[in-house]
Amino acid sequence: MKNKILSIFLLTTSVAFSQSIDEQIQELKNQTELLDNNLLKLNDQINELKLKKIQEDIQTIGIPKLKEGEVLINHSAMSLIYSEKHEQAKWVSHIITADIINGKAGRSNDFRADPLVKTGSAIEKDYFLKTLKEGSEDKYDYDGFGYDRGHLAPSADFRWSKKALSESYFYSNMSPQLDKFNREKWADLEGLLRGYIYEHPKTQLYVVTGPLLNDSLPIIERSVNKVSIPKYFFKVVLDLVNKKAIAFIMPNKEMKYPVSSYAVTINEVEKVTSINFFHQLEDGLEEKLETQKDITIWVPEKQKGDVTPLYQPDLPKGIYNTIQAKRNMGTGKKMTIRGTVVDARRTRNGHLFFNLDKSYPNQIFTIAIWKKNIVNFSYDPLTEWKGKEITLKGKIADFDGIPTMIIEKENIVEINKESKTIFIVK
Repeated sequence: MKNKILSIFLLTTSVAFSQSIDEQIQELKNQTELLDNNLLKLNDQINELKLKKIQEDIQTIGIPKLKEGEVLINHSAMSLIYSEKHEQAKWVSHIITADIINGKAGRSNDFRADPLVKTGSAIEKDYFLKTLKEGSEDKYDYDGFGYDRGHLAPSADFRWSKKALSESYFYSNMSPQLDKFNREKWADLEGLLRGYIYEHPKTQLYVVTGPLLNDSLPIIERSVNKVSIPKYFFKVVLDLVNKKAIAFIMPNKEMKYPVSSYAVTINEVEKVTSINFFHQLEDGLEEKLETQKDITIWVPEKQKGDVTPLYQPDLPKGIYNTIQAKRNMGTGKKMTIRGTVVDARRTRNGHLFFNLDKSYPNQIFTIAIWKKNIVNFSYDPLTEWKGKEITLKGKIADFDGIPTMIIEKENIVEINKESKTIFIVK
């Protein structure tokens, strides 16, 4: 490539004296376009090799032990076993690489049947009906059946490759998910794993995802193929470079507790699914990894101080944990909340914010002191409150969907003398 650029420079110099300035500019533009086209071709070749490497690694480590009669389906960057009975995958295996950091491919939304499923995969009419609006040639009405087409291997994990991202929209990679599940905590889990790669760009994550399938599951009655509706989903994750592993089992419903509350070991997932996940690892290493479930090593550095909200049944009558705070958000009613201050910060405008149990940007309950009210405190709440367990009683405002209690004066804050870690707001 360097020799080619040098040749172009010499050629340009030799003809410069016989060309007008406009002609010289056009000549350089033509050469630049040629270089750009060659660069695009080289990048395409690199991406194809990356896809081959990913598929090689999936086959070497990421494929669970196959059972009799199961047919493995391999796409560019994911592999799966399809359940004809339930019209969705039993599991999908893929890899998250550091390429997502600079990936720019957006959602393709080209949902379509999987051509490699010989029995036929689910289709659009299993999730909704699309009908042409009366009197229109290009506008449609959509009659949904109540479920999102939930990705098992998320499209955002493939945003560095248009080909792999597009293949993630095969219906074999979809499963019926309630919107409150798919768009909230399930999406949080997917984001957590991508965030891990941002902080550990020299590794890659082997991920296997699927529904908990059984013969008693309900079905989408209006779907043409009678797709089963899973009650739970699992995700198992392996960082082979750093010898870390974890798994999650999450209910297909709106969840109030944070993702960390659903962490389990891979062994636990194997017991409920009868799937042997990373069986190609050495026995000693497999057992060591599949008994891990330390969520703290997976969360971003700034969230490692987060704690699990207090267990509601253990709290005194009339006191609620931070999860329950949303019940009276914006109603004007007073509620007593208890949690731990894990995140305290001063904004550019001088306001103070304290997040209980979960830090920004995953906060679930916030205390706010506006700049104008800071003079009402004889000490600095920013340093005094951080890390302390706190009980507050007051009205809960709604700030962008986050339950928030506003504190105005020091005299409504009382330190419990028996335990200096407890603050009580009257």
